[in-house]
Amino acid sequence: MASRSVNKVILVGHLGKDAETKFTPGGAAVTSFSVATSRRWKDQQSGEWKEETDWSNITLWRSENLAQYLTKGKQVYVEGRLQTRSYEDKDGKKVYRTDVVADDVILLGGAGGAGGQGGGRDEYSQQPVSMPRSAQKSSAPQREEFSQGITDDDVPF
Repeated sequence: MASRSVNKVILVGHLGKDAETKFTPGGAAVTSFSVATSRRWKDQQSGEWKEETDWSNITLWRSENLAQYLTKGKQVYVEGRLQTRSYEDKDGKKVYRTDVVADDVILLGGAGGAGGQGGGRDEYSQQPVSMPRSAQKSSAPQREEFSQGITDDDVPF
């Protein structure tokens, strides 16, 4: 019997900069962006609150229509898998890079984001990505279960 394995990543964080879309020679869209996720804890010895922010590089294939909504500061839900690749830098040194290859990207409430997703699963979607901002319903449900009380003051940028 073959052993099973799981490669699944779920992130909820804020974009560090606007997404960038490029096209492969075959015409497939590749959108790249980075997501900041933070954790806070109280130091047991000093009693001070500490915070640590991690940055994840995200790659999203064939979803160029979503890229226009992925702007700096927007809160997103990303679901995908880890992929590590290697290359040689200009000095000939081997460099490893691990990215999240996204299956679903959903804009969450917060920084005025429109809802949408990159994959084909409807249970998380709020609104179609292609809907113009002027036509969006103001009654769209907010995804408060992901916010955990994080405000704009908690974002490191």
